[in-house]
Amino acid sequence: MNKFSETALRGLVSSTLAICPVPFGAIATPASDSALKTAVDRAAREFFRLNPQSSGVSIGLYRDGKTYTFNYGATSPGGAKRPTAHTLYPIASITKTFTGTLLADASLEGKLRLDDDVRKYLDGNYPNLEYEGHIIRVFDLVDHRSGLPFFIPDLPETRPDFAGTPPLVARVANIEKSFTRQDFYRQLHDVKLTSIPGDKAQYSNAAAMLAGYIIERVYGEPYEQLVKNKILAPLGMNSTTITLAPAQLGEAVKGYDGSGATMPDDVADLQGAGAFRSNVADMLKYAVWQIKEADPAVKLSHQPYAVAGNYAVGLNWQMLSAPGKRLIWQTGNLDGFHSYLVVEPELKIGLVVLFNETDNKSNPAHGELVNGMLKILNAEAILVP
Repeated sequence: MNKFSETALRGLVSSTLAICPVPFGAIATPASDSALKTAVDRAAREFFRLNPQSSGVSIGLYRDGKTYTFNYGATSPGGAKRPTAHTLYPIASITKTFTGTLLADASLEGKLRLDDDVRKYLDGNYPNLEYEGHIIRVFDLVDHRSGLPFFIPDLPETRPDFAGTPPLVARVANIEKSFTRQDFYRQLHDVKLTSIPGDKAQYSNAAAMLAGYIIERVYGEPYEQLVKNKILAPLGMNSTTITLAPAQLGEAVKGYDGSGATMPDDVADLQGAGAFRSNVADMLKYAVWQIKEADPAVKLSHQPYAVAGNYAVGLNWQMLSAPGKRLIWQTGNLDGFHSYLVVEPELKIGLVVLFNETDNKSNPAHGELVNGMLKILNAEAILVP
């Protein structure tokens, strides 16, 4: 467990979720199923009243051993088709929690050590992947302290602060079309670390992709198949996938910006960093698995590897603690899509919210709706920052 600075913490959080106020005020936890539905409906109506540019929203709740799904809006701006519990959304960086869980599994099975030097799992010589004698450990790849860049290739147009068009996903997808795994490793030789790995929070999709490649190497199987075999199939998450089957094409929703323009969603090449699609029904199963913490790999993925006050980062999970309870969450951000998975094991509540429209006004409102749902589930819930 390592400490890191509050400044670095703010940088990490701002990279991964919208920081927003919560306008819901004091909410009494609804006692009955009908009262729960009334409260959720009211919050959704208010969300759409304030954000008419928004498209579809799918919400999954878990409380008292029961799951609930709610769907609002439309799958396209101004459309008539409402999303369902089976509508497929890209979950973006929530994929990274699958990657962290597979690393935990590999550690428990003795296939790797989480504190190993990552170069143990790379062919060739990478003297650049250390700084002043300090190595990048495997777990640094999934707690955003590796020092690796946002993407590889590390180009102006693959950085999140690039001001040009088209959207980031389209720029990355265009580059990835001719960018091979060998190109990734070749450019990994050119990375220059600027601080000791583990000391500085720096959001990196490249690190999560490398973690996925390492997982493939130690198991000798493709990443997507490993996720399906080890996580999705045992949980009955039969719709969650990178590669859409023909029968799923009609369930895959498009993403939109505030003007109603369709956003690109070609994310398969992101692999362990953000390639999966899922629906609210499947993600609720995943949330319940996280809440119960009965699987040793889940428990290990929730262990803190970086700590700043009551905030910590596990194996691609963000965590806040308060006396007697924890908030464990991850978000996914993609042009046109925004996803949240939030669990509080001690309160035995879980939440999944999937959106298929993003803009500068909607994004903070997404966080407000998420925290409103947490208050509805339990008035004592810790809220997402």
